[in-house]
Amino acid sequence: MKLLTQDKLDTMITDYHWMVNAIKEMRAEMVIGAKTAQYGIEATLPKAAGSVGDPIMQEAMRRSRNIKRVAEYEKKLLEVQMLVERVTGDREMQVLNWMLDGKSKRWIAANMGLSHTHIQNIKDNIVEQMVN
Repeated sequence: MKLLTQDKLDTMITDYHWMVNAIKEMRAEMVIGAKTAQYGIEATLPKAAGSVGDPIMQEAMRRSRNIKRVAEYEKKLLEVQMLVERVTGDREMQVLNWMLDGKSKRWIAANMGLSHTHIQNIKDNIVEQMVN
């Protein structure tokens, strides 16, 4: 099992919101409308063999890569979600929730009446609690 460092977790928290949105969008794109014939004369006809120059095959390969990317994002999101329980303190929990919602440290600072650097210190404390 890979060891999760504070830097990696910090990045995962920062990227959490856009990864959620990216997963939603990529899942919506994964719906493929083309179907393979199962009955009748169409089912007996030869199927097109994909080659590198085949635009349909290129699209299928792109979607395959998206499926892998979605799986990677989901794994990162689950890692963060599993570690949220380790965070103690109301202030830390509120900062973490806003960060996971995609709010900037400056926005959080303004809404909590704290300085940007204080929010960064709270985030560092959150990451330390989650890793340890």
